[in-house]
Amino acid sequence: MKKSFERAKEKCLALGCKPSTRLIVVSIARQLLGFYRDGALVKSYVVSTSLRPPSNVQDSLGTPRGLHEIAEKHGAGSPPGIVFKTRINTGRHFSELDADEQTKNLITTRILWLRGLEPGVNAGTNAAGESVDTYSRYVYLHGTNHEEKLGAPASSGCVQMGNLDIIELFEAVRPHDQVWIED
Repeated sequence: MKKSFERAKEKCLALGCKPSTRLIVVSIARQLLGFYRDGALVKSYVVSTSLRPPSNVQDSLGTPRGLHEIAEKHGAGSPPGIVFKTRINTGRHFSELDADEQTKNLITTRILWLRGLEPGVNAGTNAAGESVDTYSRYVYLHGTNHEEKLGAPASSGCVQMGNLDIIELFEAVRPHDQVWIED
């Protein structure tokens, strides 16, 4: 993942933005997330990205590639496994929901909402006029009620993490920290 870290830094410089001291790198192929601080890998986490092919296009349900930043953080202090709807804590643990609800990919524990930093790639619209805006697609890093599926594609575009893992990562990052997502 060290090469991925370097690619993210190069992309940031090409865009004219300052690389953040904290960087999250997501490998879609490996279903891994690496958290870097000052260029050193702090920790790796097993994740799940989209069941569909990677894509930055609106309604594709693919995990978007490229350089992003953490736009917003939601859920501080919430218990592990708590379910969020429209980024609001429902007050219910996923195990309290009926069986039909539990089969869905729920957003649990914490939310790191992403914003694309590459105009025409993952921000705004592309050359074909399609929306490719990660933020307006509501793409998050978040906890899941299906931790048993981590390590294999399972989401609808977001990056899913274990509930205790997302708490740990949430506490370590800040808004505007960068996120690099690649194949």
